[in-house]
Amino acid sequence: GCDALGVEVDVADGEATTRMAEITLEAFGKIDVLVNNAALFTTLTPTPFADIPISEWRRVMDVNVMGVWLCCRAVHPAMVAAGGGRVINIASAAQFKGVPGLLHYVTSKGAVVALTRALAREVGPDGIVVNAVAPGFTLSSGVLANDAQAGPVHDVAMQNRIVDRHQRPSDVVGAVLFLAGPDSEFVAGQTLVVDGGSYLH
Repeated sequence: GCDALGVEVDVADGEATTRMAEITLEAFGKIDVLVNNAALFTTLTPTPFADIPISEWRRVMDVNVMGVWLCCRAVHPAMVAAGGGRVINIASAAQFKGVPGLLHYVTSKGAVVALTRALAREVGPDGIVVNAVAPGFTLSSGVLANDAQAGPVHDVAMQNRIVDRHQRPSDVVGAVLFLAGPDSEFVAGQTLVVDGGSYLH
């Protein structure tokens, strides 16, 4: 019973993200919620920090950090015109715990948390509420296709969990819906960790 629209976008391309917002407005007339979920992770191989290729580091930062900024920038005018909106950035619990072997990814997600806090203060007067969700290590289809992550990284993630089971993509949905809906209208600039109790703060 819902209308959907798929648009292929390189979130690290400013013109592409602007066009994404324009296409969305043409199709639906407004933009209520932005979920910044695009990121490089499942294709990465855990690597000692000194051996990460510079080109790979830059691409991770372009997609995982600049992509969030560009998508926020693209939808901001529409949300201002509508009197407000919600932005939900997908961070990672890894940046709270300091997971080794993925320094570029962990660093990028730390930047997403910082961006979330600063942007929440900047666009709050526009009626735009910005928050983040930080999932734990999730057995997505992409992770399962990467043996370098599905084995060793998953084993480390499971060691400290209070909820003793695998994390599924569906475990994150409720947190995103909460931050997108009316029950969270007084929550701003926060990062909700959804990792089965691996990280406690």
